[in-house]
Amino acid sequence: MNLPRYGSMVSGPIEVLVVEDDPVAADAHTRYVSRTPGFRAAGTAHTLAAALRFLERTRAAGAPVDLVLLDLHLPDGHGLRLCRALRAAGHETDIIAVTSARELATVRQAVSAGVVQYLLKPFSAAALHERLDRYARYRESLARSGEATGQDEVDQAFAVLRTAERSTLPKGLSAPTLEAVAAVLRAADGSISAATAGAAAGVSRITARRYLEHLVDVGLAAREPRYGQVGRPELCYRAHRPERG
Repeated sequence: MNLPRYGSMVSGPIEVLVVEDDPVAADAHTRYVSRTPGFRAAGTAHTLAAALRFLERTRAAGAPVDLVLLDLHLPDGHGLRLCRALRAAGHETDIIAVTSARELATVRQAVSAGVVQYLLKPFSAAALHERLDRYARYRESLARSGEATGQDEVDQAFAVLRTAERSTLPKGLSAPTLEAVAAVLRAADGSISAATAGAAAGVSRITARRYLEHLVDVGLAAREPRYGQVGRPELCYRAHRPERG
C-alpha cells in the first residue's frame, strides 16, 4: 500500500466509482455515496470494460478514483476480474464488493483479490454509510507518511476497517427476516403481494410489507399495481434482478 498517496488525498473528497449493471441500483448507490460527507461519486459504470476504461482515463488525467463499489455479477464477466486487472495494471484503487454473492469461495477469492470490504445485498443506506465511514477512518489512520510506530497502530487501522459497530438495518428490521423476504421475492415469477410474500416467508402480511418497502427503498425491488375484477388495485412487488448480485 502506498502511504504517501493516501496522505496526499486526505484534504479532498474520496472519489468513488459505482460499478453496477442495474440502473436503479446504480442510481441508489450513487445517491448514497453523494450523501455521505467526505465522498464524491466520480461516475457510474455498468460493465467491467466501461469500469476499466473510466479508471484508466481518470488515472491518466491525474485524478485517480480512490474507491470502487463493485457489483460482482456483470454482463461481461465476474467483478473479481476487474480487481485482478487493476492490480496487474498498477492501480491503487480500493474496492468494496456490493453483492448478493454469498458463496464462501467467492468471499475468499475477493479477499485474495484485494477487496477491503464485502457488503451483502440487500442493505440499507445506513449500512453503506457505515462502510464508507469506516473506510474513511481507515484512510485517515494511514494518512501520514513514514513508518508505523508499532503493531498497535497497524492493528488499529485494520480494526477500524473490519469491526462492525452497530446494526446496519433500520430499527425493527432483522437480517434473517429480510433475507427470507428477499429470497421469496427473487424466486417469484413476476410480482407478488405482501400477503403472498409473508405466507412464503413465514411472517404476517404487515411485516412482509415493511420488508418489501425497505427493498424498494434500497433499489432492489419495485412496487406495481395489480388490477383485479373489482375494487382498488392491489399493491404488489417485484425484484429488479432475480438471482443476480
